[in-house]
Amino acid sequence: MFDIKTLLRSNILAMKPYSSARDEFEGEASIYIDANENNLGSLAQNQSFNRYPDPYQRKLKAKIALIKAVEPNQIFLGNGSDEAIDLLIRLVCKPGHDEILTFGPTYGMYDVAANLNDIFLRHIGLDENFQVQISKLQGQIHANTKIIFLCSPNNPTGNLINPKSIEYILRNFAGLVVVDEAYIDFANAESWTTRLAEFPNLVVLQTFSKAWGMAAVRLGMAFASVEIINFLNKIKPPYNISEATQLIALEALQRADLLPGMISEINHGREYLQEALKEVPVVQKIYPSDANFLLIQVTDANKIYDYLLQKGIVVRNRTNQLNCYNCLRVSVGTATENKALVEALKAYGEKDLVK
Repeated sequence: MFDIKTLLRSNILAMKPYSSARDEFEGEASIYIDANENNLGSLAQNQSFNRYPDPYQRKLKAKIALIKAVEPNQIFLGNGSDEAIDLLIRLVCKPGHDEILTFGPTYGMYDVAANLNDIFLRHIGLDENFQVQISKLQGQIHANTKIIFLCSPNNPTGNLINPKSIEYILRNFAGLVVVDEAYIDFANAESWTTRLAEFPNLVVLQTFSKAWGMAAVRLGMAFASVEIINFLNKIKPPYNISEATQLIALEALQRADLLPGMISEINHGREYLQEALKEVPVVQKIYPSDANFLLIQVTDANKIYDYLLQKGIVVRNRTNQLNCYNCLRVSVGTATENKALVEALKAYGEKDLVK
C-alpha cells in the first residue's frame, strides 16, 4: 500500500507548521484585535482587504469541489500551479540527494523548480508522436526518484499522453505521479481527478489561467488524497491566496455556465487554424492538439518568428526544445487574430517567392 509518510522528508514530517491568527480562532466575533491588522479600514475600495484572508480558502474550495466532483479537503489552491509544483518537490525531495523525472519536451517549470530546490531532474525524451515510451523507463527510476511529472495535454506539443502509459506508471512507481492538466478543459477526455480514489499516489494539477481566462489572477489547483493535501497545507505560506484572488475566483465560479461556450469557441478556432494552416506553404507540419494552441513546424522558425514580430504578432519559438526543431507554438486567439496569423504567414511565403 502507498504511504505518503514514507516519501516525506524527515524534517517536514517532524516540523510544526506556522500557526496564524486565523488558524487559532475560527468563527465569528465582534472585535478582532489578534492579528495586528489595520482596524481603521483599507485604502483599497474593498474595505474587507484590511483583514487577512481565509488561509484554507474554504468557501472557494466548496464551490470548486461541486464543479470538479471531488471533496473540498482533496483540493489545494496555490499561486498558480507553479506553487503546487514547487511545494510537492519540497515535500518529498531532499536537496542534493533526490530526483524527479519528466518526459520532454514539456513544461519548463519542472526543471526550474528542481534546480531551485537542488534536485536532479532526470529527463526522458518522448517519441516522434510525443508519447511516453515505457521501455525507456528501464533503469531510469531509482530509490531516490520521488516524483514523475506528466503534462497531459502536453506543453508545448499539445497532445494528450496515452492514458495507458499514465496508468502503467501509476501502478508501477512507488513515488508521486503528478499529472499536469492545465489544458484538460480543451480536450475530449476525462480528467484524472475521476481516478483519485483508485491511485493514492496521484496528484492532478489544473489552473484557472487557461479555459477560465484568469491568467492574471494566478490561481492553480492540486487535487489529491486528503493526506497529501494536508501535508501541502502544512508547508505552504500561511496566506498564500489573497482575499482579492478568492473573491474574483468566486465571482467567476458563479458564471461557470458560460465556460462550455468559451471552450467551444476556442476549440473551433483551433480547428480553423488546423485547416487554414494546411494551405500555407511555409507551414510544413501541424501537430495534433488537445489544447488551446498548436505546435507547427515551419521552414525557418527563427526568421518567421522575427517576421511575425515585425507584423505585431507574438508567438513562441520552440525550435531549441527537444524534437521541436523549426517549431513555433501558436495560441488560439480570437477569430480576427487567427485570420491575421494565417494571412501574415501566407504573405511571408509570397515574399519568399518574389525573391
